[in-house]
Amino acid sequence: MSDAELAARLADHAGRILLAVRDSGLIAAKALGKAGDQTANQFLIAAIAEHRPDDGLLSEESKDTPERLGKSRVWIIDPVDGTREYGEERTDWAVHVALSIDGKPEIGAVALPGLNEVLRSDQPRALPAAGTPLRMVVSRTRPAAEALSVAEKLGAELVPMGSAGAKAMAVIRGEADIYLHSGGQHEWDSCAPAAVALAHGLHVSRIDGSPLVYNQRDVYMPDLLICRREHARPVLDLLMDAAA
Repeated sequence: MSDAELAARLADHAGRILLAVRDSGLIAAKALGKAGDQTANQFLIAAIAEHRPDDGLLSEESKDTPERLGKSRVWIIDPVDGTREYGEERTDWAVHVALSIDGKPEIGAVALPGLNEVLRSDQPRALPAAGTPLRMVVSRTRPAAEALSVAEKLGAELVPMGSAGAKAMAVIRGEADIYLHSGGQHEWDSCAPAAVALAHGLHVSRIDGSPLVYNQRDVYMPDLLICRREHARPVLDLLMDAAA
């Protein structure tokens, strides 16, 4: 099985497990989110250990160890990206499975179980036409000040949404044109979405224009820009002007 096929199968089946846990009706609210995280994480780490025993692993739901730092190939996973949305039975949550190779987000799959869809780095699709006006996807609970400012200057409409994976995939799915985030994320929040977005020809960077680098000792990665390539320069210029 190829790395890309493995990533997609892992994300898809973890999503199915999460739906089954939620659909049982036996757990609710915060307890549901915790149970879903733990159950999906156990499946993912066991399957990765079975199929890629020599690779490193970084998961939001597992204790980090320095062992991965000496590895070229590191799986970076988020069993439930958007735990609140998952617990509220919304569709804007995701499962992230990515393979970072030498710090680059080379392979990824983002499952959107509530929409019965898995977006993959090895199966890019044609992007729908850009919106008129432009649409910027932002957090539905805490939109970043930088995103709000850039959206206003671009005349872009705001599209509130839950998880980082759902937001990034919204650009591919044609629900948005720009995803700009600042204020706090970690490697598992963006690695799989970045890999899938790059495979679809999108611009992916930090908000200063620098590339995303993974498998770092400090896994904090606070900001992210994913958008159509033609929109990257105007967004980055606005961010640079604001920082000056």
